[in-house]
Amino acid sequence: MNNAYLYALTGIVLFTLGLYALIIYSHLLRKILAINIMASGVFLQLVALSTRARPLLDAVPHAMVITGIVVAVSATALALALMLRLRDASGSAELIEESTE
Repeated sequence: MNNAYLYALTGIVLFTLGLYALIIYSHLLRKILAINIMASGVFLQLVALSTRARPLLDAVPHAMVITGIVVAVSATALALALMLRLRDASGSAELIEESTE
């Protein structure tokens, strides 16, 4: 098994684990962490798929991953700030479904 395949498989497992947590949990902090885990899986996939048999590496996927990491950190900071505002306003940081009758 090649290292690129191992990285790709790990990226798939991380993405699947994050998607599962995103669906199952209702607490917003856990959902934010699940989205970060999914993003890590996607970044790992991009790096794994950018390796080729040729000796020259393509720098575009690596630049996309670095840009994605910066965007993910800023989006996480925004999501955490919004979660704190929601917790202060409603007293809970969980998503509760309201029934309309």
